[in-house]
Amino acid sequence: MPGSRLGRDYHLLWSAAVSSRFGDALRTPALALLAATLTRDPRWIAGVTVAAQVPPLLFGLVGGVYADRWDRRRTMALVDGVRAAVVAALAVAVAVDRVGMAALLLAAFLLATLGTLFDAASFALLPALVPPAALSRANGRLQAGTALAGGFLGAPAAGVLFAAAPALPFALDAVTFALAASLVLALSVPSPRSCTFRPGEPGSKPHNKGRNCKIDEKRGFWGEISEGVRWIRGDRTLWNVTLLSAGSNLAISGMMAVLVLHALDVLRVTPTGYGLFTATAIIGAVGGALLAGRLAARFGTLPALRLVLAAQTVALTGFALARHPVAGGLTLATFAAGTSVWNSLWASYGQRNVPAALLGRVGAAQRMVGLLTAPVGAALAGVVAAAYGTVPVMVAAAATFALVTLAAWRVLRQPATPAPPRETVATG
Repeated sequence: MPGSRLGRDYHLLWSAAVSSRFGDALRTPALALLAATLTRDPRWIAGVTVAAQVPPLLFGLVGGVYADRWDRRRTMALVDGVRAAVVAALAVAVAVDRVGMAALLLAAFLLATLGTLFDAASFALLPALVPPAALSRANGRLQAGTALAGGFLGAPAAGVLFAAAPALPFALDAVTFALAASLVLALSVPSPRSCTFRPGEPGSKPHNKGRNCKIDEKRGFWGEISEGVRWIRGDRTLWNVTLLSAGSNLAISGMMAVLVLHALDVLRVTPTGYGLFTATAIIGAVGGALLAGRLAARFGTLPALRLVLAAQTVALTGFALARHPVAGGLTLATFAAGTSVWNSLWASYGQRNVPAALLGRVGAAQRMVGLLTAPVGAALAGVVAAAYGTVPVMVAAAATFALVTLAAWRVLRQPATPAPPRETVATG
């Protein structure tokens, strides 16, 4: 990433995230393929996916607490080291033909559980590596890199590697985790550990006079969790963005649950062309991620979020009305671009305005609330599509986005009193 001026430490973190995402993209389809070779029972095969989706809901807040308690750089390296060992053990078991469905379920669950801690620590570490004004651009480039690594490199390679040797995708995934751990350990900037503020006052602003501020673990585990939740509830803008994310995820999860059926039956995409069709979404996601920083600089973060939701509503409406692969691919790419911009900008807003000692818990709470609606949307989409087809699902998704957009234009307003600059919020 020449000329980005985001610094050596950001480049290391970016490289670690891209390496890890590449490995994830290899492992996820390989797990599904391996499960299909062990059983044809759809309940077991679906169980592997569920095992990877449940931990963020069960342990997301727990990961946030420990991301704030422990040194974030070392935590990320340790987590990736443990994940490398887990996947390496799985690769050995596959190679010697000693793996069963129970082992697959356990591996998927354990890796996703460790991922909740890694994600919380990574979210909280980034503001210590780049200037506040560069956060939108840094998050955008991070999303662009992971999208490229996962969609264009990892996912297509997974099937080829699995066909060559079923253990190969897992062995390479272990290597990517080990590489990511070594890159994180090479960071020279320590993670921010604290900030001085009144923990009992929701939305209270920190007062850091250059002193080290440490987490008071005497409050207890549940006290620390409630502290992060209270901060979100006390910051009206942050809470509104969190609720809007939950609303949009309801529509997105429903749309994605039946996307393959809609593409094949309604848009008349051929099975051989489906990979190319989904690649348009990846291209859109990368483009949106790279534009996020420019949009934030041009319009401001909150106005840009409102504009993005409006654009996504138009794109999703066009997708619901489309009956040709080209029109469907273009509208899907536009929608995916908006999703990348939204994810980059809301992450940057929180990283700029939340105290450093709370970033892990606040980020984890935001992700958990946003994910709560995902299984509901997928389940509803399945029921509706079974009864009426996929078109009503896409229309309902567009209508949901329209409601979310109307709510955003009402509640996402620039605060009358600007948040304190980052230098008063965190210490390096």
